[in-house]
Amino acid sequence: MKNKIDVVKTLLDALPFIKKFANEKIVVKYGGAAQTSAELKEQFAQDIVMLHLVGMKPVIVHGGGKSITNLLSDLGVDTTFIDGQRVTTKEVMRIVEMVLSGEINKEIVSLLDNHGSKAIGISGKDGGFLKGMPKDFEHFGYTGLIEDIDPEIVNNIIKDNAVPVIAPIAG
Repeated sequence: MKNKIDVVKTLLDALPFIKKFANEKIVVKYGGAAQTSAELKEQFAQDIVMLHLVGMKPVIVHGGGKSITNLLSDLGVDTTFIDGQRVTTKEVMRIVEMVLSGEINKEIVSLLDNHGSKAIGISGKDGGFLKGMPKDFEHFGYTGLIEDIDPEIVNNIIKDNAVPVIAPIAG
């Protein structure tokens, strides 16, 4: 019973924000650290579904650095960081894309679907959504900066009453 009372209190506290942000796009960055426990993943999915159900339009942009580092290690591929940013060689980029677009993106979509929101996973390469360029190829390889965003694909997903889940890989 106490848990239900706490939920009601939380919803009442959130009511002014629900009213303020109804029908607004809300971009949520879902980082790799929050993807480390099943409990955190479930709570994240429940929170996003609630935002969606109360009329907000969440747009999820996810990371996955820990998963990328783990797979690189499992495969025996060296990875280097400069000032906290990964140096992305061509070989590392293949693995980054596989982990972000294939593994993590699809897991988030599945979690959201299982909790009651239709979700559609995309990467920045899909439909020319994100255009990027290496920030300093000599030092960082393919790690880059976004130069242009074409919001049409995300807007279409939202119009279809779905939650866009974006793997941050540019074309």
